[in-house]
Amino acid sequence: MPPRDTTDAQLAAQYEAFPYPARDPREEAKRLIIGSPSHLREIDHWIFGARRPASQPLNALMAGGGSGDGTIMLAQQMTTLNRPGRVTWLDRSTEARRIAEARARTRGLTNITFEEGSLLDLPRSGLGPFDYIDCCGVLHHLPNPDEGLAALASVLAPGGGIGIMVYAPHGRTGVYMLQEALRLLAPTDEPPATRVETGKRVWKQLPETAWLKRNPWIDDHLKGGDSGFYDLLLNPRDRAYTIPQLAALVAGAGLRIACLVEPLRYNPDTWLTDPKLRARTAGLDPIARAALAEALCGNMGIHIAYLTRDEAPKADWADDAAIPVLRELDGPAMARALRPDGLLPVTFDSLRVQIPLPRLAAALLTRIDGRTPWSEIVSSIPAPADQITRDRAALVAALEPLNRLLLAAP
Repeated sequence: MPPRDTTDAQLAAQYEAFPYPARDPREEAKRLIIGSPSHLREIDHWIFGARRPASQPLNALMAGGGSGDGTIMLAQQMTTLNRPGRVTWLDRSTEARRIAEARARTRGLTNITFEEGSLLDLPRSGLGPFDYIDCCGVLHHLPNPDEGLAALASVLAPGGGIGIMVYAPHGRTGVYMLQEALRLLAPTDEPPATRVETGKRVWKQLPETAWLKRNPWIDDHLKGGDSGFYDLLLNPRDRAYTIPQLAALVAGAGLRIACLVEPLRYNPDTWLTDPKLRARTAGLDPIARAALAEALCGNMGIHIAYLTRDEAPKADWADDAAIPVLRELDGPAMARALRPDGLLPVTFDSLRVQIPLPRLAAALLTRIDGRTPWSEIVSSIPAPADQITRDRAALVAALEPLNRLLLAAP
């Protein structure tokens, strides 16, 4: 599909010159990059409510797959857990494809299909339908994000879901100011390498009063190499979404927000403990509550959301046959590290909160291994049944909103 406009052509040139994010395929032998959206445990839980059988093949699309982080993560998790299905990588960048394919070869992954093209062409592509679609860090660069999300929705299978990441304005304070300055000194019609060289010179000379110098939550220009610097500060087109703007974008595509990650961050009561203020937050609808939390905290640089067409099924935490799983946590190790006061310290981009855990938290966490159902877990704990029931519910209430305690696919 040819570029939509001059800016679109500049974007295409950018990602050929600086595939994003910068990755060395040789590093795959040392680590697996984990993140959200598109962690398999999250898809099982937030999209399918832990009701879609693990034996059912998952057909997934990475729309704007870039150098492959999400593609490699999901394909590797499916392979490790012996889950059937395929992951389709889709992007316009030939250079990004080269890197993503090399990463897949290093890992020996055979469940990935590579397709070059634009996600805007999906309705006419013959691809899909897909049970799950990832679009991480892409919509905010498109000429028309509404068209982009509608294109994704057009190839979404019934009952499926989409994981997205878009920029958020408050945590990106300083970014757009410096972008404006660099458009004057490093015009978008110059070659990408020339623009990066000029941009780095500007950064070295930037006054200490520049807001980006004071923003501790944005570091792609410092740690992301030339591709990170370009993507953050020289990108010819990006926009940021507040929660109400994101909700409008989603609704325009006939979708709904099933979950914002992490849910606890978007609960204003996490930050407002005054009973009179909580009485006021109780009268707000879910989007207004999330918008309030966003405005109060001021440190959200991105929004990660899982979307569905219909209301997503909720995980049944009362089901004794369900299998709890800790997302990227070791239960016994976590149990040993619990503080005597029962508080779990959690930090969200420098913002610290204490999460109270129940008395039986250690006993429960020690037994959660992603294979054992609740029935076996609770039957092995030497405590009164009513206390186990209460503490089990309290542990779920504490850790599910952190996106840490989820239910496995049956």
